Amino acid sequence: MLSRASIAMVGGGLSGLYAAYLLEQQGIDHVLLEAQDRSGGRLLAADHQGAQVDLGATWFWPEIQPALWALVQALPLRTFRQPEAGDFLIDASPHLAPRRISAGTQDSTASMRMAGGLAALADALRARVPSARLRLGHRVSAIHRLDSGAVRIHAIGPQGPWELQAQQVLLALPPRLAVDSITFVPPLPAALANAWAACPTWMAPHAKYVALYPRPFWRTQGLSGAARSYAGPMAEIHDASPPQGAGALFGFIGIDASARRQWGALALLAHCRQQMGRLFGAEALQPSAEWIKDWSQDAYTASAADTDGAAGHPTAPAMAAHDGPWQACLRGIGSEWSAQFPGYVAGAVDAAAQGVQAALAAATLTQEQPSMPVKKETP
Repeated sequence: MLSRASIAMVGGGLSGLYAAYLLEQQGIDHVLLEAQDRSGGRLLAADHQGAQVDLGATWFWPEIQPALWALVQALPLRTFRQPEAGDFLIDASPHLAPRRISAGTQDSTASMRMAGGLAALADALRARVPSARLRLGHRVSAIHRLDSGAVRIHAIGPQGPWELQAQQVLLALPPRLAVDSITFVPPLPAALANAWAACPTWMAPHAKYVALYPRPFWRTQGLSGAARSYAGPMAEIHDASPPQGAGALFGFIGIDASARRQWGALALLAHCRQQMGRLFGAEALQPSAEWIKDWSQDAYTASAADTDGAAGHPTAPAMAAHDGPWQACLRGIGSEWSAQFPGYVAGAVDAAAQGVQAALAAATLTQEQPSMPVKKETP
């Protein structure tokens, strides 16, 4: 049986969930398709005995990201400032004691965190979207533009092949992943497809080690929990503690994806734990729980081109075709498509808001004008 909706979102990360939230507020018929059995995308938290720590995106900055901050306040969600008090460590060599540097005054542009991790933002949005609108475990394989002007989405769901017909499609996944995993009929304009394929996916090359402890013991040593290491395996370490109770530290692993695969997860865990002990003392060798999240091995985040590519924030490509059959019915709304905050959490909110606004405007224009036939490329 063919399902129908006015607007379809492909991808259930923050941008897809926020688009669904906006459409729900407008009373617009919509469906959100997510390939995984969970929503949230790169907003992912681990839980151990009620303590949540971020395995994906961690911070946001209200002073420079007002739209995201307004959403956080509207939901509303509990936030707190990233702990920064105490000395910073420089780890120059595994054979030398780390050097302490006074942190001085805190940055006036506060790095903020969220109680429950940033995944709480995705959870709050999902709670405001009717469950019937969300199709988990539905991997989109192809998108066809029909002669009628509508769009047919082909997916593989838990029960097998599944199809949805919509007037507008919002791609709420990374640009590179969209062109790698979805067949578009007719093909996307070559320049657009090339620009999307060339756009790096934020977080895709990264891996994080997170260690949870009964308490943030480093603070009693006058340490902030922050460190820069030239000895590895982690290159950058921060306090990841929840607002009360347990303590946590996390580090970005400074080894490329191919080397991480050669090491293996257990060896990498052991090396990261040893580095924490070298920097913060014996108590750091006894975490209550520990995790490694290697985003390069997440098939719904990283493509082959991401694993060995640049790790920085991308330059946003065009969100839509400027002409041709896809011009009025297909837009990218994942974070990488945000010109203002590409790759950031705020970028997902920015791009989704723009995409929804453009889709609604296009829908209004289509209703006012007679539709033009689209050349049929395939049966």
